[in-house]
Amino acid sequence: MTDTKYDAVIIGGGHHGTIMACYLAKTGMNVAVFEKHTNLGGGAISEEAPAPGFRQNSCAHFTRFYGHPAYQDFNLRDEGLKYIFPDENEGMLFHDGSSFIGYSAFRVVDPLTGRTEYAEDNVKKTYEQIRQFSQRDAEVYMDLLDKYHRYWKKAFTEHRFSPPTPWGVPDPLEKLLSIPDSGLEPVHQFMSVRQVAYDFFESPELRTLFMRATPTSSGLFPDDVMGLQILVHIIGLVLSFEPVAIAVGGTQSITDALVSAGKKLGVSYFLGKEVEKVIVENDKASGIQLADGSQVKAPLVVSDLGVPQTLMRMIKDVQIDEKIKHRVRNIHYDRSQILWGNIAVHELPQYTAEANNPGIGNLPRLYWGQKDPDYMASKYQHEIFTLGFPQDLYILAAPDSIWDKTRAPEGSHTILIEDFTAPSRLFSPREWGRLKEEFVDLALEQWQNLAPNMTRDNLIADRIYTPYDVEMGHPDMIQGGWSEGSMIASQLGRFRPFPEISGYRTPLDSLYICSSNLHSAGGIGRGCSVNCYQIIADDLDLPKIKLKED
Repeated sequence: MTDTKYDAVIIGGGHHGTIMACYLAKTGMNVAVFEKHTNLGGGAISEEAPAPGFRQNSCAHFTRFYGHPAYQDFNLRDEGLKYIFPDENEGMLFHDGSSFIGYSAFRVVDPLTGRTEYAEDNVKKTYEQIRQFSQRDAEVYMDLLDKYHRYWKKAFTEHRFSPPTPWGVPDPLEKLLSIPDSGLEPVHQFMSVRQVAYDFFESPELRTLFMRATPTSSGLFPDDVMGLQILVHIIGLVLSFEPVAIAVGGTQSITDALVSAGKKLGVSYFLGKEVEKVIVENDKASGIQLADGSQVKAPLVVSDLGVPQTLMRMIKDVQIDEKIKHRVRNIHYDRSQILWGNIAVHELPQYTAEANNPGIGNLPRLYWGQKDPDYMASKYQHEIFTLGFPQDLYILAAPDSIWDKTRAPEGSHTILIEDFTAPSRLFSPREWGRLKEEFVDLALEQWQNLAPNMTRDNLIADRIYTPYDVEMGHPDMIQGGWSEGSMIASQLGRFRPFPEISGYRTPLDSLYICSSNLHSAGGIGRGCSVNCYQIIADDLDLPKIKLKED
């Protein structure tokens, strides 16, 4: 590539890099994205797997991107991003045959904006589902739904899509602690996942579901301190306050829509172009140098790489405070590893529980396992870190092909399955190969207790990813952790990944970081890139992003 110049360059075309490119280009800047791989999206991609004709997400799976500011700001539905919103939402099936189905308390009524309305019929159904376990928990559900609608949702949205506040200045969620009837108390920000589950619910069913659902969406295990951000998020998921959303064509469709919007705004995308370092002139970032030696000048550089890659590789020649380097080396990654993938099947699981709870097999997010909160709170983690995965599996099964017919050939289905596992460093590559085979064998064995047809004969193919596989494909997902740094309370908000770097600015002027390493953490639809843009807008006097009311 010959030397050239842009107004802004972005290192890495991952999820947040593609969002950032659109926002910067919208201001009139000439923007270029440089990605070392031959595809854009980072974790927001899909592929043909686990067999020809099937389509699975290669990393991120569950997305509610219709609620992200970029969905409206760039008319992503018109760019091809279509969502399906089933009323059935999240639930759990237990080995004793009992089950819980959660129905979306709010229903999407305008796919163009993502606007929702209260769904009274669904709320009544969820209430009755919970009441079979506990009248108290059913009343707690109604109370929390009221508090979510009045306080939590607005505060959570503001928290997600705004830069973190300095220490001593309450963020939008912390402000709720001073409201007597908000449902949040100061003690909640210091509670572990297990403590929160036991504080809010009395039934073993909801306690088990809460402790199992938490790692799927945050990577936190029951003995981790979750903080207010994760608490509000997980309660909303477990109780199905927000609509579930299935992106037609898989997560790749989000990336495709963002890139399509970016191209219309004039963004240039360069694939197979690895950035070697940031160019520094007069103590400022002034562009990038590619691996082929060519240089691209720009007065603004934004990195979609993680903090370790950005600070320790991209600007390794810049003098950085030793305390910052020490904290980069000590970012915690050990709590968000998943053993997961897709199985292709001839027929969907035929759950015997359908006789007592029709529709249990149609949930977009169905967990199954033992009704045992004590196991979840202790032995579950012990077995994960010693044996590789729990011997009593708590599988999440997501049969997206029920709604999205693009995921599988007619007459067949594909199901995402996951449970949690150890960091990549604890096992060798050969051992990881053994563990993924054993995982599928054990999953089918235990699945048959709930759905007798889930035999080897029903299995067409499987594609399972280990933390080792994830780390090899995504260098920022250290130890195989999709969240790019544990989402424990001490690594969230103003502390993510550590206080000195939490505001998206780096020690080098004109260099910013917009990746999931920063607030508001890992996952599709989080606000890292939006918040980084707001900081850049403050520094460069650019138009700010206005959050829209639901």
